Amino acid sequence: MEFIKILWKNRKLTWQLGKNDFKNRFANTSLGAIWGFIQPFVFMVTYAIVFQFILKTGSSNGAPYAVWFIPGMSAWMTINDSVMQSSNSIRLYSYLVKKVVFPVDTIPMISIISSSFTGIFLFIISIGISLIYNIVPNFLVLIYGIIAMYAFIIAFTRLTSAIVTLVPDFGQLLTVAMQLFMWFTPIIWNLTMVSGHNVISTVIKCMPFTYIVQTIRSAFLPNEGYLVGDNNWIYTVVFWVITLIIFIWGNATFKRNKKDFADVL
Repeated sequence: MEFIKILWKNRKLTWQLGKNDFKNRFANTSLGAIWGFIQPFVFMVTYAIVFQFILKTGSSNGAPYAVWFIPGMSAWMTINDSVMQSSNSIRLYSYLVKKVVFPVDTIPMISIISSSFTGIFLFIISIGISLIYNIVPNFLVLIYGIIAMYAFIIAFTRLTSAIVTLVPDFGQLLTVAMQLFMWFTPIIWNLTMVSGHNVISTVIKCMPFTYIVQTIRSAFLPNEGYLVGDNNWIYTVVFWVITLIIFIWGNATFKRNKKDFADVL
């Protein structure tokens, strides 16, 4: 695969630019990159407090709400930040696109790497909170969930980064879509709430975002995910089929149009 070869060949350059991108987001502040950790942490804790103590939203299976909620929200925040940053990355790095010798295929990965620093921090927080409740996460399941998450992010942003570059308005549409996906993904609410609506429940379970959130959550609460239970294997198949289709579509779209990126920027 040409895309994989390009990434591997330019891995050191991509990694360095990814680190610099994360630092540059907060370059004009006194605390610098520390804000990249403080902001999502405060946001996530605020959500947990509001939904647990004010709205009194419960988790499923009687699990501690913080252990149920924070891993799922950590996954979503990593996905959302990676998708939004990476989708706009080619326009952001337009000066690199105009350099003939620069590998344009690596640009979306720069933003994904940049967003990963915050994502790793949030997963560490998730592990710490689960240990406070004497719950030891299944690290093999967690690693699998993270691999699945980044496989989907790379596939999805391969498509969206190309479209946003050619059609800027698509970036605004994507922002709205991601907001809708957040509320239709069982991050704050649990799947048992729609168990009486078979069609709605099946559609939500087949969404890649749901699969990622539930799989990462199952590393902390085994009964929450799709890796156990009768017939749940079908959702794993659906997820990887959707991811593969999106990657093939996105890869074809990116390759076909990247020669035109410099002209539209």
